Amino acid sequence: MKKLLILTVAVLFGFTLMLGAAPGDVQAKTEFVTIGTGGITGVYYPTGGAIAKMVNAKRKEYGIRATVESTGGSVFNINAIMSGDLEFGVAQSDRQYQAVQGIADWADQGPQKDLRAVFSIHAETVDLIVSEDSGIKSIQDLKGKRVNIGNVGSGYRQNAIDALEANDLNYETDFHAESLKAAEAPGLIQDGRIDAAFYTVGHPSGYYKEATAGKTKVRFIPIPNVDKIVAKFPYYAAATTLMENYPGAANTEEGVDTFGVKATFVTSAKVSDEVVYAITKEVFDNFDKFVKLHPAYAGLTKEDMLTGLSAPIHPGAMKYYKEVGLK
Repeated sequence: MKKLLILTVAVLFGFTLMLGAAPGDVQAKTEFVTIGTGGITGVYYPTGGAIAKMVNAKRKEYGIRATVESTGGSVFNINAIMSGDLEFGVAQSDRQYQAVQGIADWADQGPQKDLRAVFSIHAETVDLIVSEDSGIKSIQDLKGKRVNIGNVGSGYRQNAIDALEANDLNYETDFHAESLKAAEAPGLIQDGRIDAAFYTVGHPSGYYKEATAGKTKVRFIPIPNVDKIVAKFPYYAAATTLMENYPGAANTEEGVDTFGVKATFVTSAKVSDEVVYAITKEVFDNFDKFVKLHPAYAGLTKEDMLTGLSAPIHPGAMKYYKEVGLK
């Protein structure tokens, strides 16, 4: 009887310890988060993959399992975050601004008040490429041609429209506008099924390497009236796309003038401080490794990663920035 009593007390004591155990004593429940990116030929997809890899390496410590999803891009990612279908996503800085303000694609829905910024990443340029066979020498020559301006839900589609409008071109009436996903365009230019394509991405990019590597010669075309674009939209800045990244391009000049934005990492106010803190910490604590993951990150600094953010910074990220003196 005494042995039975001792055994019973021991079992109850052990069960009590489990209920109030320290985090290391009982395996914590894993929290799954999904990062929305973009097309697989862009920079967003490997960026999301790099972040997920860092976090998953500390899965036992944080109890977080991150996965990456290839998506339609910025608008899709922001909307999916707001609906709870994604926890994180990469979005262009202009799209972040528009969502916060409730303009452009969010004019009907109004300001996305729960959108939160985590950090910005690399700079991206808005570029226009054309096949040499098309005879296009300037943006005005797009009239009557077949031009991909981007899929609905992508950030670069609006960039293309802004570039066109600044040069008095209407995509609905001046040429045949295609709404293709980015990954489709390089092959279609090479096959002669489209004449030109816009895209917004950090460099060097697999998209442009593919587009300029085929038998069909492809040229980057400058975007005129950048000063007009920047004056109208404060989230844009003048930029130059360096041709050294694309030796297969038909261009002979060192760089092609255009404008650009920044890629940013965003989330929802509903995502916990602990999860956002963990992801922010892993990226910044492993900054030297992070910037080596893609050539587009070359020259990036920690301070750069807190610029271009128009949504409020998530408290979880802000906690880390204050701890390390970045804020």
